[in-house]
Amino acid sequence: MFPSCNNLKEIVLGDTRRHMVMTRFAYLFLFTMLLSLSYAAITPTSPLSIGQTLTSPNEIYELGFFSPNNSQNLYVGIWFKGIIPRVVVWVANRESPVTDSTAKLTISSNGSLLLLDGRHGVVWSIGKTSDSSGSRAELLDTGNLIVIDNLSGRTLWQSFDHLGDTMLPYSCLMYNLNANERRALTSWTSYTDPSPGDFVLQITPQVPSQMFIMRGLMPYWRSGPWAKIKFSGVPVMDETYASPFSLEQDADGLGKFCYLDRNVTVTPIMLTSEGSVKISQHDGTEWGLLFEAPANPCDHYGVCGPFGLCVTSASSPKCKCFKGFVPKHVEKWKRGNWSDGCVRHTDLLCQGNSTGKDANVYGC
Repeated sequence: MFPSCNNLKEIVLGDTRRHMVMTRFAYLFLFTMLLSLSYAAITPTSPLSIGQTLTSPNEIYELGFFSPNNSQNLYVGIWFKGIIPRVVVWVANRESPVTDSTAKLTISSNGSLLLLDGRHGVVWSIGKTSDSSGSRAELLDTGNLIVIDNLSGRTLWQSFDHLGDTMLPYSCLMYNLNANERRALTSWTSYTDPSPGDFVLQITPQVPSQMFIMRGLMPYWRSGPWAKIKFSGVPVMDETYASPFSLEQDADGLGKFCYLDRNVTVTPIMLTSEGSVKISQHDGTEWGLLFEAPANPCDHYGVCGPFGLCVTSASSPKCKCFKGFVPKHVEKWKRGNWSDGCVRHTDLLCQGNSTGKDANVYGC
């Protein structure tokens, strides 16, 4: 039995209404998707303002403005999304905080990432990039902030080439002797001040390379030379597991030490303002310390001076002289200042008849 004209009219009108609802829903969904995509990148028409954040695709990292210790100074930084308290792993304007509430991070017409204050003055920038007709900034799930050319998709700049105080998986320390370049970690001045501090973590160009923490021009800690998959002076780098680190050096003066953590857990390597390098892991609830160096005063570079031996005890470390040696400056040694080290108790007979074979025996 065929439907009546009135029933047919109702069916047609019902289908039309459903089609209109579905069409409106489709447009709304498309508009929502486009709106969300506009916040997936920083562009000349979509800058990042205070109170807004740029999130990596899987919401692992977040980029935005932050204020250490609720001060008036504002910085652009990257941190782990959803981890409280906030752990900042990279800061753009370490030496140039802004105090203007209308500051914004944007892309210039020539493809440069800029931090502007309220008067459109440039507070920080990545500098000139190669010629680009247009670009955008995106935050990857590795924590790497990149500037991409819109046409070619080529990376014009990345934060992993400009490390702060933290190494994340897939970032590298490096040196390039020919170009006089170095990529190192630099500590914050203090827990609440991200400006460059006293300590620098770097790798040396010697073969095999070592890792040094420098305090100014003076060594503060060293790892010992690299030995296949670990540093020889770091006993906890056990050879029984696959090392998450790699070191490559060539004859052209280029060296690269990379952190290739294969775990999905959050494990940053940070250089603290006190001069310690720490590897921590977040299990979804809290942080756990996996590694710290220097672990005690005996780990400090040259703490006992030449011919001195540092002995760790339950109370406190203590320096001793090797057999046949005595403190160079007895009074300073008694006060716990061991940096001048030890000298021989009896001088070597390096004059007169002590030549040739005899001289070698006496160490002359």
